Amino acid sequence: MELLKERSKKKKSLSRTVLEWLTVAVVAFSLALVVRAFVFQSYYIPSGSMLPTLQIGDRILVDKLSYDFHKVHEGDIVVFRKPKSDTNSAGITDLVKRVIGLPGQRISAIGGQVYINGKLLKEPFLPKSALTYYLPSQVIPKGKVFVMGDNRQNSKDSRIFGPISEKLIVGKVVLIFWPLDQFRLYF
Repeated sequence: MELLKERSKKKKSLSRTVLEWLTVAVVAFSLALVVRAFVFQSYYIPSGSMLPTLQIGDRILVDKLSYDFHKVHEGDIVVFRKPKSDTNSAGITDLVKRVIGLPGQRISAIGGQVYINGKLLKEPFLPKSALTYYLPSQVIPKGKVFVMGDNRQNSKDSRIFGPISEKLIVGKVVLIFWPLDQFRLYF
């Protein structure tokens, strides 16, 4: 009789343990889905359009909530859904670029340098040899931002597809987490 009670306890204990672990797994999976959908998402950098800031193969983490609490800032590196006007990036759904100009600002390039409202834009993240061409003077429309890759000679950006709607922005790049020797925070 004692042996039957002990076996029954072990069966209950085993089934309870399995149920607890299954519950933990379901909760963890659900939380991961919520975090990915609404808070953070990782991306892989497939091209050199953001060199030297982002290297081909870097893995980045994007904060999807930050722009719910504040506006986009000049200099932010953002991930955004490919605009419909970008017909050159077949098979690509998301792009990563740097915000150069904000709504209402006049952007232009003179002698390979970018000007915002007539003032030279300081771009310490660019190599000294980087020049910006093919940027006609324009006022950025309300609700849109002007984005460019840091690799100005090899980037399909707002110079080609125009300013993008702020509604297309998925989020702000907050860190490079892989490879480890490239680990860097962006705030």
